[in-house]
Amino acid sequence: MLVSVLVVAGTAVGVVPATVGGKPAAVSAPARGIPRASPAPAKTIGPVVPMLGGSADGSGTPIAIPVARASAAASTTSRLAKQAPVAPLRGLKQADLLVVAPFSLSPQVQAAVARQPGVTGTEPIEAAKIKINGAFTAVLGVNPSSFRGYAAPSAAASGRLWQGVAGGGVAVSYTMGTLDRLSLGGQVTVSGRQQEQRLPVVAFGTVGIGGVDAVVSDSVARSLGMPARNALVVSAPPGSVASLAARIKAVLPKGASVEPLVTEVTRPGGPSPVGTIPGTSAVGGAMTAAQLTAALKAAESRRGLPYVWGAAGPSSFDCSGLVEWSFARAGVSMPRVAADQARTGPSVPVTQLRPGDLLFYHTDPTDPGYISHVAIYLGNGWMIQAPQPGMDVEIVPARFGSQFAGAVRVYPRTAAGLATGLA
Repeated sequence: MLVSVLVVAGTAVGVVPATVGGKPAAVSAPARGIPRASPAPAKTIGPVVPMLGGSADGSGTPIAIPVARASAAASTTSRLAKQAPVAPLRGLKQADLLVVAPFSLSPQVQAAVARQPGVTGTEPIEAAKIKINGAFTAVLGVNPSSFRGYAAPSAAASGRLWQGVAGGGVAVSYTMGTLDRLSLGGQVTVSGRQQEQRLPVVAFGTVGIGGVDAVVSDSVARSLGMPARNALVVSAPPGSVASLAARIKAVLPKGASVEPLVTEVTRPGGPSPVGTIPGTSAVGGAMTAAQLTAALKAAESRRGLPYVWGAAGPSSFDCSGLVEWSFARAGVSMPRVAADQARTGPSVPVTQLRPGDLLFYHTDPTDPGYISHVAIYLGNGWMIQAPQPGMDVEIVPARFGSQFAGAVRVYPRTAAGLATGLA
């Protein structure tokens, strides 16, 4: 969703294939067939992605945001040493909608959005996909003082994270930092339209907006060629997002769009991050038997290929890249990131799982409510996943322990809408 509508800096801008009991179909190569022994019938325990683990104490409490020591990045940020201090956090806000365009949004457009009934807050930002260490990454350029309230609680509360961003550094998601094996205090190469820069990695912290893996200051964003204030984060009351999006769309200039945000911020009593967005419904029906067979066969054919952060096939994959590639072989367009894939259909109880359903997990200990991993259910208690660096695409017992966030049955029309930014 978010990633699909971001401007790219530098460019113009049946029969289910299983028995009733859930036994997976024999569609993989004979040498690599799906295991036929059933796992233990109870909840499987242990993390689905061992390297990321869960919360530090196992209680679901976020760990402290990992932040680089001041001395580690001091030499690279000395030119901005006199920047104004970041304002303290003055409460949390929900990021519900994103208005984005391949050009700067005028003050008049920003005011028109802010005046819409139901809008409780707006925040202008820069939003683009730019290359970090050679891989396109969804990046936000923000005013650290005013934007921090829209972030996940643990990130919002980290003054050192936002001070590091204000000082010219980049904060990356915990998932990206860990799976891409970045070093806190080290540097990454960021390639924008106007120049290439080496930026210090100042923190690993989940922003809380699905698909966003890096945050820089608005000044750094503009120096990279991101259009100034080309996006607007909108906050609104629960249940009003769908109707509000329609009203906002009516006041936007040609070329701008508005999309519901998949917000993975843990809020007491908030909506589940798995399943179609509250206020909307899944569009169309579930996948046909032929589509399911094609998707599962494609996924199983990748078994044994390596995990690579940001890869989407055909010879290497990350978790959501495996889903996207496999479903594309069945003619089903999927959004790129796990957080958006979690909204491609209705949620499904574990007792009603079918082959081809997607399983989602919380593997980010900086915010245990964030969706950061996905696997494909194969039936009979097995799933296929691209787990983490140093491991290969594998078929393993499905995990339903503390990291399990829920399951979704993919509806192709809903998925396609999210993939193209039209939902």
